[in-house]
Amino acid sequence: MTPTPSAAGAGRTVRAAGNSEWLERLARIGYVVDGVLHLLIGVLVVRLGTGGGGGQEASQSGALSEVASTSFGTFALWVAVVAFAALGVWQAVNASSGVGTGGYHRPDANQTGERVKAAAKAVLYLALALTAFRFTQGEASSQAGQSQDITASLVESGPGRLLVGAIGLVVVGVGGYLVHKGATKKFLEDLTGTGGSREISSAIRNLGMVGYIAKGIAIAVLGALFVFAAVRQNASGATGLDGAFRTIGEQPFGPVLLVLMGLGIAAFGVYLFARARYQRM
Repeated sequence: MTPTPSAAGAGRTVRAAGNSEWLERLARIGYVVDGVLHLLIGVLVVRLGTGGGGGQEASQSGALSEVASTSFGTFALWVAVVAFAALGVWQAVNASSGVGTGGYHRPDANQTGERVKAAAKAVLYLALALTAFRFTQGEASSQAGQSQDITASLVESGPGRLLVGAIGLVVVGVGGYLVHKGATKKFLEDLTGTGGSREISSAIRNLGMVGYIAKGIAIAVLGALFVFAAVRQNASGATGLDGAFRTIGEQPFGPVLLVLMGLGIAAFGVYLFARARYQRM
């Protein structure tokens, strides 16, 4: 089918946005900010494992709360708002133009999956931008409480329980995919320098591998909690990422597992600093 002039014009606009030098720079800063948040989450998880959590959530909200409490918190939060928004827009452009989440075109057979992943990441980063914006307005919120409230309202009905269970299974799948991506080092496909003139150091490879596996496990546990909430018709356990970490802490050798998980999440944060430099755009 021949594209209409309006569709062709929209396509050119999308491609132009994707090729914007400023958008690329801001998107790279977004990875840096995301790295800082993962470092803070890692610290919060280690504190939780050593008994020094102090009631702070081990989640994005908890990390943003830590940032907000610093002397330069407001400025840092605004940087996070702009950077995450730019990263979300960049992923949205990738989704609409058929460019993969790694910033490069995939074969037609893989393009649909890449569009879906890019769209999902766009929603995630735009949601983080909104959360950071709320913190700039003094509207600090509990991710755990919000997750539990929404789940509680859904599991009261049959269709709602099915939806919660389905979401949980999808989240478990995402966690499994991240573990696979780390174990097989598939994440290197997102970086420049693999097979090019610049080679990715072994340190970056190891940080990415450990980080993806740790993050994948945490997300898989989070998804399992939603599945259990649907099966048991009880939303008390569906308390977001913080609840996933606390569930891990309740297992045999829980404190040790939490410390290892925290270090893994922190490793992912450091890897994101490298990704900001080497990400394919």
